[in-house]
Amino acid sequence: MSTSTEQPAAELAATTLLRFATAGSVDDGKSTLVGRLLHDSKSVLADQLEAVEHASRSRGQEAPDLALLTDGLRAEREQGITIDVAYRYFATPRRRFILADTPGHVQYTRNMVTGASTAELAVVLVDARNGVVEQTRRHAAVAALLRVPHVVLAVNKMDLVEYRESVFAAIAEEFTTYASELGVPEITAIPISALAGDNVVEPSANMDWYGGPTVLEHLETVPVSHDLTACHARFPVQYVIRPQTAEHPDYRGYAGQIAAGAFRVGEQITVLPSGKTSTITAIDALGEPVDIAWAPQSVTIRLADDIDISRGDLLAPSGDAPATSQDVEATVCHVADQPLTVGQRVLLKHTTRTVKAIVKEIPSRLTLDDLSQHPEPGRLVANDIGRVKVRTAEPLALDAYADSRRTGSFLLIDPADGTTLAAGMAGESFATTKAVATADDEEGWDF
Repeated sequence: MSTSTEQPAAELAATTLLRFATAGSVDDGKSTLVGRLLHDSKSVLADQLEAVEHASRSRGQEAPDLALLTDGLRAEREQGITIDVAYRYFATPRRRFILADTPGHVQYTRNMVTGASTAELAVVLVDARNGVVEQTRRHAAVAALLRVPHVVLAVNKMDLVEYRESVFAAIAEEFTTYASELGVPEITAIPISALAGDNVVEPSANMDWYGGPTVLEHLETVPVSHDLTACHARFPVQYVIRPQTAEHPDYRGYAGQIAAGAFRVGEQITVLPSGKTSTITAIDALGEPVDIAWAPQSVTIRLADDIDISRGDLLAPSGDAPATSQDVEATVCHVADQPLTVGQRVLLKHTTRTVKAIVKEIPSRLTLDDLSQHPEPGRLVANDIGRVKVRTAEPLALDAYADSRRTGSFLLIDPADGTTLAAGMAGESFATTKAVATADDEEGWDF
């Protein structure tokens, strides 16, 4: 067998790609910050800059309005049910970047869930004149809940507060205290003026009291690990391949993308939720046989035994298979306009598996002001973060979100029209919130 695609884990982990998301309230200057990053890092094409300069002059502005560089990228939508996020790709000599451009309006806070779900870093923008506001706390809560490992507090518009260190220090202390209570592991505060370019790409001469990195310098140097091979090995089956050709009359392969970990030929695996076991006899990657494959490769796995396996089943090493259950307890970010209520019938989508489910209980809703739990709210509305208990029609093999962002997350979907209702994180809760007594289970579901 060929092992040409095999790489050591250390080499796989070493990468020059950083995925990050930006968040901030309306008019905090997020568009200008993104535009300044693109402009000063020489990531803007000449014709794009010329168009921005022309548009700025037509508006009576002498200098180019860099916020216009992102106008076509805004994820703002007229209808709040959308959770799409626009992405910008750019690069410097030191690193490549994928920027998730998330909206700032409170109505679209839910869009940040999409942008931050795969991000290794979140940039939270704050207007130096307004300080930490409710939307800032909401963005910090979402970043903490999604376990974004690095958060940058960019205190913008320092030029409008005369570059005073005391203003920056007060905002940084308030945000750091709040985010730390949420469990954010690393917080870096940077005073900037996106409009003037202070501390965005170049160090500011107006804030000689600040000795830390610029925004771009931090983005280029923050340590990021993409080594998913150290995680619990998980392979959600996406498609069963049966070519039925004369060359391969008995070929049966299970295709999909490895969510985490690595799989090897000869390894014993367990199929979930059935619990049946078999041995990997072959792994095909890009049409070629390999001895080992790892996340996030897309491969076809063949087994020694003919087992009833279909889309939505999960393959895991027999010695490290997750438990299956029909009872799911999780924290969710509600993203739909229609509320999520106790007793509501939904679809739960986990990796490639979608099952019927019912909302058994909503034990609490998070109050962002003091991080307390509002007990038994009865329902969640758009942008709410709360705890839910869901009963599924079939067993699911969920990992804890703390162990795997891929196999520990799920979506709740409206079965009537396919609307995404909530994004869930299995087993997640805020350590600072107090436990809330839950009501007795209701009777009367059909499964």
